[in-house]
Amino acid sequence: MIDPLVDSVDVGVYTIPTDAPEADGTIAWDSTTMILVRITSGDTTGMGWTYGAAACGQVVSGVLSPIITGRSALDIGGCWEAMIKAVRNSGRQGAVGYAISAVDIALWDLKARLLDLPLTRLLGAVRESVPVYGSGGFTTYTPEQLAGQLGGWAHEQQIPRVKIKIGESWGADAGRDLSRMQQARRVIGDDVELFVDANGAYTRKQAIRVMKAAADLDVHWFEEPVSSDDLAGLREIRDAVCADVTAGEYGFDIYYFQRMCQAKAVDCLQIDASRCGGITDWIRAAAVAASHGLDVSGHCGPHLHAHVAAATPNLRHLEWFHDHVRIESMFFDGTLDPQGGVVTPDTSAPGNGLTLRSSDIGGFRVK
Repeated sequence: MIDPLVDSVDVGVYTIPTDAPEADGTIAWDSTTMILVRITSGDTTGMGWTYGAAACGQVVSGVLSPIITGRSALDIGGCWEAMIKAVRNSGRQGAVGYAISAVDIALWDLKARLLDLPLTRLLGAVRESVPVYGSGGFTTYTPEQLAGQLGGWAHEQQIPRVKIKIGESWGADAGRDLSRMQQARRVIGDDVELFVDANGAYTRKQAIRVMKAAADLDVHWFEEPVSSDDLAGLREIRDAVCADVTAGEYGFDIYYFQRMCQAKAVDCLQIDASRCGGITDWIRAAAVAASHGLDVSGHCGPHLHAHVAAATPNLRHLEWFHDHVRIESMFFDGTLDPQGGVVTPDTSAPGNGLTLRSSDIGGFRVK
């Protein structure tokens, strides 16, 4: 086989309005930006993407593209290492890390397509299907919107775990947070697991008080009760509440995940391949978690995570996040069905099994 080289790297930035106003415990937004990377070798193209600032696209085109163009498309480790070295003086945090992640994901998709393998087989599948949880429940939702979304997941699609946003009342009492949690429990019933995500909005004592007040709601998952940088605070809350405490979505390298695990700050480590360094560093981060006896959970971007999640032994589940599910379903053919609470990566097609609908995404491109 002739060594296939990276011939070109194309990046597009697309901003998509939300279908309703959205907010969590700390910020509000009305659109989501996707940075889509397509890497071509001969007649074969692989895709990767991330969700972040438009500046990610400039990093891809101005910094990363020249580094990997002309390299072997099969040597992903070499491409990844070259990108990491090139951004040393810029830092891996933020837009730079997001850009590296999107390129790495595209390289893995390209390699699988060049070898005519589904990505999960290239990575080495350990399961056919990946458990998911429905995620949304924004603080801007009316009771009717919240009930409709949660009921759709729990009763129509039979997803046995769902998550809502809380933390909105961090500056006063937690009355509305508790009211929304109570409504969520009523809607989903007793047999569906209730997850909550404060996005770092609480203080340590607020977080503990909220969980004590919600003791009868059987909350299973308490995500970022305080800032994910407050490892001591996460550990304190973890020791005080019954719900599993989790964080990690803002990790950009394995040292971040190692510190979080060593601090015993979480019961389950979140990893986001679109931020942490792509599939390459997802695999290493999952190994770090495993060395501490922890499961991992995939954060957002369900279709870019599905294949690597199926190849991760210590995976707990994957976030079926409303915004990203909607966007990925708008722009790709081959998207997955979470009926029954699992998604099953397509093993009949090479790569990630997705096909871009160029005509549908084009109208959202940022000039």
